[in-house]
Order: sequence, then C-alpha cells, then structure tokens
Amino acid sequence: MELSIYVVRAFVQLRELLSSDKALAQKLNELEHKLANHDNAIAAILSAIRELMNPATPERRGIGFTAKI
Repeated sequence: MELSIYVVRAFVQLRELLSSDKALAQKLNELEHKLANHDNAIAAILSAIRELMNPATPERRGIGFTAKI
C-alpha cells in the first residue's frame, strides 16, 4: 500500500514539474516520438529475421538426367 502511495506522489510531482518547465515537456515529447519510431524499426527487423529463419523450400528435382520430349 505504501509503495502505491509513493508512485502516485511521484506522478503528481512529475506533473507539477512538467507544467512548470516547458523545455522538459518538449524533451519528453521528443523522446516519446523517438521511441515510437524505434518500435516500428524493431518490428521491421524482427519481421526480416523471421523471414530469414523460414527460407522458401526450393523445388526438388530427381537425381540423374531426364530428357523432356
């Protein structure tokens, strides 16, 4: 219970700090924007890795020479 009170107090102090310091608020907005872009980049990287882990199965051919007539 005490821990949740500390968390709420921390957020209240953060809100008061943001309302009084516009430069800090701008920096937090920039950081949030960068993190959103990084999430998209990480998702693209993971998608590419998954594609590399599941390569396309090549067409199997029989052993030996076959003539098509």
